[in-house]
Amino acid sequence: MTDSELIKSIRIVPDFPVKGIQFFDVTTLFKDSKAYKEVLDRICDIYKDKGITKVAGIESRGFISGAAIADRLGAGFVPVRKPGKLPATALRESYQKEYGTDTLEIHADAICPDDVVLIHDDILATGGTALATIRLVKHFNPKAVFLNFIIDITDVPRTAPFPEDVEVSAILRLSER
Repeated sequence: MTDSELIKSIRIVPDFPVKGIQFFDVTTLFKDSKAYKEVLDRICDIYKDKGITKVAGIESRGFISGAAIADRLGAGFVPVRKPGKLPATALRESYQKEYGTDTLEIHADAICPDDVVLIHDDILATGGTALATIRLVKHFNPKAVFLNFIIDITDVPRTAPFPEDVEVSAILRLSER
Protein backbone atom coordinates (compact mmCIF):
# COMPACT_ATOMS: atom_id res chain seq x y z
CA MET A 1 0.00 0.00 0.00
CA THR A 2 1.16 3.50 -0.74
CA ASP A 3 1.26 6.40 1.72
CA SER A 4 -1.63 7.98 -0.22
CA GLU A 5 -3.76 4.88 0.23
CA LEU A 6 -3.00 4.82 3.96
CA ILE A 7 -3.85 8.52 4.28
CA LYS A 8 -7.19 7.94 2.53
CA SER A 9 -8.06 5.38 5.22
CA ILE A 10 -7.79 8.03 7.98
CA ARG A 11 -10.88 10.03 8.95
CA ILE A 12 -10.32 13.75 9.60
CA VAL A 13 -12.62 15.25 12.24
CA PRO A 14 -12.67 19.06 12.49
CA ASP A 15 -12.96 20.78 15.88
CA PHE A 16 -12.32 17.63 17.96
CA PRO A 17 -11.79 17.38 20.87
CA VAL A 18 -11.99 21.19 20.97
CA LYS A 19 -12.62 23.92 18.41
CA GLY A 20 -9.63 24.62 16.20
CA ILE A 21 -8.14 21.11 16.40
CA GLN A 22 -8.21 18.92 13.31
CA PHE A 23 -8.26 15.35 14.62
CA PHE A 24 -6.75 12.52 12.59
CA ASP A 25 -8.87 9.49 13.52
CA VAL A 26 -6.87 6.30 12.96
CA THR A 27 -9.76 4.05 14.00
CA THR A 28 -10.85 4.07 10.35
CA LEU A 29 -7.35 2.89 9.41
CA PHE A 30 -7.60 0.15 12.06
CA LYS A 31 -10.88 -1.17 10.62
CA ASP A 32 -9.30 -1.50 7.16
CA SER A 33 -7.42 -4.81 7.50
CA LYS A 34 -5.02 -4.08 4.62
CA ALA A 35 -4.16 -0.59 5.92
CA TYR A 36 -3.74 -1.81 9.50
CA LYS A 37 -1.51 -4.70 8.40
CA GLU A 38 0.58 -2.33 6.27
CA VAL A 39 1.14 0.03 9.21
CA LEU A 40 2.09 -2.84 11.52
CA ASP A 41 4.41 -4.30 8.87
CA ARG A 42 6.17 -0.95 8.38
CA ILE A 43 6.63 -0.37 12.11
CA CYS A 44 7.91 -3.88 12.75
CA ASP A 45 10.33 -3.60 9.81
CA ILE A 46 11.88 -0.54 11.49
CA TYR A 47 12.31 -2.24 14.89
CA LYS A 48 12.80 -5.94 14.10
CA ASP A 49 16.57 -5.77 14.65
CA LYS A 50 16.65 -3.29 17.57
CA GLY A 51 16.29 -5.85 20.36
CA ILE A 52 12.98 -4.47 21.63
CA THR A 53 11.94 -6.24 24.84
CA LYS A 54 8.98 -4.00 25.84
CA VAL A 55 6.50 -1.90 23.89
CA ALA A 56 4.92 0.89 25.94
CA GLY A 57 1.59 1.83 24.35
CA ILE A 58 0.09 5.19 25.26
CA GLU A 59 -3.63 5.31 26.15
CA SER A 60 -5.71 4.59 24.32
CA ARG A 61 -5.08 4.18 20.61
CA GLY A 62 -1.44 3.34 21.36
CA PHE A 63 -2.74 0.17 23.02
CA ILE A 64 -4.30 -1.09 19.80
CA SER A 65 -1.17 -1.11 17.65
CA GLY A 66 1.27 -1.29 20.55
CA ALA A 67 0.06 -4.70 21.70
CA ALA A 68 0.14 -6.06 18.13
CA ILE A 69 3.66 -4.66 17.61
CA ALA A 70 4.82 -6.23 20.89
CA ASP A 71 3.43 -9.60 19.81
CA ARG A 72 5.11 -9.43 16.40
CA LEU A 73 8.47 -8.38 17.92
CA GLY A 74 8.30 -11.04 20.65
CA ALA A 75 8.26 -8.30 23.32
CA GLY A 76 6.13 -7.61 26.37
CA PHE A 77 3.46 -4.91 26.36
CA VAL A 78 3.29 -2.11 28.95
CA PRO A 79 0.21 0.15 29.12
CA VAL A 80 0.77 3.85 29.81
CA ARG A 81 -2.55 5.02 31.25
CA LYS A 82 -4.49 7.97 32.56
CA PRO A 83 -4.55 8.33 36.37
CA GLY A 84 -6.38 5.78 38.47
CA LYS A 85 -6.63 3.09 35.77
CA LEU A 86 -3.69 0.89 36.84
CA PRO A 87 -4.37 -1.52 39.73
CA ALA A 88 -0.89 -1.58 41.33
CA THR A 89 1.66 1.02 42.46
CA ALA A 90 2.32 3.44 39.61
CA LEU A 91 4.68 6.27 38.69
CA ARG A 92 3.02 9.49 37.52
CA GLU A 93 4.00 12.30 35.12
CA SER A 94 1.98 15.43 34.26
CA TYR A 95 2.37 17.39 31.03
CA GLN A 96 0.89 20.14 28.84
CA LYS A 97 -1.18 19.29 25.77
CA GLU A 98 -2.19 21.68 23.02
CA TYR A 99 -5.58 22.04 24.70
CA GLY A 100 -4.89 21.51 28.42
CA THR A 101 -2.98 19.56 31.06
CA ASP A 102 -2.98 15.81 31.54
CA THR A 103 -1.25 13.07 33.54
CA LEU A 104 -0.01 9.59 32.65
CA GLU A 105 0.92 6.62 34.82
CA ILE A 106 2.95 3.44 34.39
CA HIS A 107 3.24 0.50 36.80
CA ALA A 108 6.26 0.88 39.09
CA ASP A 109 7.50 -2.59 38.06
CA ALA A 110 6.79 -2.31 34.32
CA ILE A 111 10.32 -1.99 32.97
CA CYS A 112 13.78 -3.26 33.99
CA PRO A 113 17.23 -1.77 33.33
CA ASP A 114 17.94 -4.60 30.84
CA ASP A 115 14.94 -3.65 28.69
CA VAL A 116 14.98 -1.97 25.28
CA VAL A 117 11.73 -0.02 25.09
CA LEU A 118 9.68 1.09 22.12
CA ILE A 119 7.15 3.77 23.05
CA HIS A 120 4.25 3.75 20.58
CA ASP A 121 1.30 6.07 20.00
CA ASP A 122 -0.96 6.90 17.08
CA ILE A 123 -0.31 10.65 16.69
CA LEU A 124 2.58 13.03 17.30
CA ALA A 125 1.29 16.60 17.63
CA THR A 126 2.90 18.86 20.27
CA GLY A 127 4.87 15.95 21.72
CA GLY A 128 3.80 16.57 25.31
CA THR A 129 2.33 13.10 25.78
CA ALA A 130 5.42 11.47 24.28
CA LEU A 131 7.80 13.54 26.41
CA ALA A 132 5.91 12.60 29.57
CA THR A 133 6.07 8.94 28.56
CA ILE A 134 9.80 9.19 27.82
CA ARG A 135 10.33 10.63 31.32
CA LEU A 136 8.30 7.78 32.84
CA VAL A 137 10.20 5.11 30.89
CA LYS A 138 13.63 6.66 31.56
CA HIS A 139 12.90 6.48 35.29
CA PHE A 140 13.67 2.74 34.93
CA ASN A 141 17.06 3.37 33.20
CA PRO A 142 16.46 0.96 30.31
CA LYS A 143 19.27 0.14 27.86
CA ALA A 144 17.58 2.14 25.08
CA VAL A 145 14.34 3.97 24.28
CA PHE A 146 12.75 4.32 20.85
CA LEU A 147 9.67 6.36 19.95
CA ASN A 148 7.22 5.58 17.15
CA PHE A 149 4.01 7.09 15.78
CA ILE A 150 1.64 6.19 13.00
CA ILE A 151 1.23 9.90 12.12
CA ASP A 152 3.51 12.88 12.70
CA ILE A 153 1.56 16.13 12.29
CA THR A 154 4.46 18.19 11.04
CA ASP A 155 3.08 21.72 11.30
CA VAL A 156 2.13 21.64 15.00
CA PRO A 157 4.73 23.38 17.21
CA ARG A 158 6.47 20.91 19.54
CA THR A 159 6.41 21.40 23.31
CA ALA A 160 10.15 20.72 23.48
CA PRO A 161 12.66 18.65 21.54
CA PHE A 162 12.90 14.95 22.26
CA PRO A 163 16.08 13.73 23.99
CA GLU A 164 18.89 13.10 21.50
CA ASP A 165 19.30 9.51 22.67
CA VAL A 166 15.70 8.64 21.70
CA GLU A 167 15.32 7.63 18.05
CA VAL A 168 11.96 8.84 16.65
CA SER A 169 10.07 7.45 13.66
CA ALA A 170 6.65 7.93 12.08
CA ILE A 171 4.96 6.00 9.30
CA LEU A 172 3.13 9.04 7.85
CA ARG A 173 3.86 12.75 7.97
CA LEU A 174 0.79 14.96 7.57
CA SER A 175 -0.10 18.62 7.86
CA GLU A 176 -2.99 19.86 10.00
CA ARG A 177 -3.74 22.53 7.40
